[in-house]
Amino acid sequence: MSLDPVQVMKVQDPMPSTCPSASNGDSQASWDDSKDIHENVDSTKKPKSPKPENAVTIAVSSRVLFRTEKEQKVFEQKGIEEYLRYQVEHENEPFAPGPAFPFVKALEAVNSRLRELYPDSEELFDIVLVTYNHAHVGIRLINTINYHNLFIERFCMTGGSSPIGYLKAWHTNLYLSADAEKVREALSEGIAAATMFMSEKQIEVSETQLRVAFDGDAVLFSDESERIFKAHGLDKFFEHERENENRLLDHGPLKGFLEVLGKLQKKFYAKGHRLDCPIRTYLVTARSAASSGIRALKTLRAWGLEMDEALFLAGAPKGPMLEKIRPHIYFDDQMFHVEGAAEMGAIAAHVPYGIAQKFPYIKSVNAGK
Repeated sequence: MSLDPVQVMKVQDPMPSTCPSASNGDSQASWDDSKDIHENVDSTKKPKSPKPENAVTIAVSSRVLFRTEKEQKVFEQKGIEEYLRYQVEHENEPFAPGPAFPFVKALEAVNSRLRELYPDSEELFDIVLVTYNHAHVGIRLINTINYHNLFIERFCMTGGSSPIGYLKAWHTNLYLSADAEKVREALSEGIAAATMFMSEKQIEVSETQLRVAFDGDAVLFSDESERIFKAHGLDKFFEHERENENRLLDHGPLKGFLEVLGKLQKKFYAKGHRLDCPIRTYLVTARSAASSGIRALKTLRAWGLEMDEALFLAGAPKGPMLEKIRPHIYFDDQMFHVEGAAEMGAIAAHVPYGIAQKFPYIKSVNAGK
């Protein structure tokens, strides 16, 4: 199976037939379509955005929130000027959902529950749309967001410049992008980040409960133990873990994101909603439970972090487990596991961090911008 940030998702529905059509040069029709979209949105009062310093900020690239592979080809084949002209001509045609779309919808479902329980609180998910696009493309993005009834008020359109400085200013807790290079740049700046891909298959996910799954080593934890395994093999790895089971693992790049999820979970627990909490977290690791799992669990406990479910697979494939979990997103540092998840239809994201990146998995993986 092939994963590519600009590859067409073959099994997703095509553009809905009810989408407003492009103007084809009819400026009056184009204006009327646009006006209808905004009038429909204005009729429904939207909630107020939280202050960035109070919110859990999720920055999402337009190329993973929506399907933009056709537009990307125009840019690559015909250049920036033709690309901008194409976007303006089609600005009343909303983009179809991309791989991050179900995740964002689930974040909004959690926000709805939080607002019911804590009407005055600003401890909410705040989604920032990040794009390298010129501001001319903003109209099409706004029309698309309104068409899909998303609540995204914050945009970052950089006109080709790196967005990383802006991510730091937004106090970003997680950055999702199709650009692996920018993801690595974000990680190097201490921002939790992962690369998402268009897959050929995608299973249905919950509309009422956000499900987030994490690998352990080089994702929640450092790559210390992974380095032992890569350098000395499995037996030395087991020996190292037994000798160090009472020494905490250092933190990995997504520990902070798990922390903010746990903080929001506790707000639901405080109102008696532990059993029906709209956030559920999973540890899905290749570690063995008896021989190397205890150190991971002791580390999470010492950090004060609860994991709703922990699956120690002892090297078994992760895909079938993820198919049952149906996460909105699964984070792993190895493309082997990302592809295995995608083959089962699970939404997975690659965290390019740690020693595993020096042993790249190249089976049917296409490099994408």
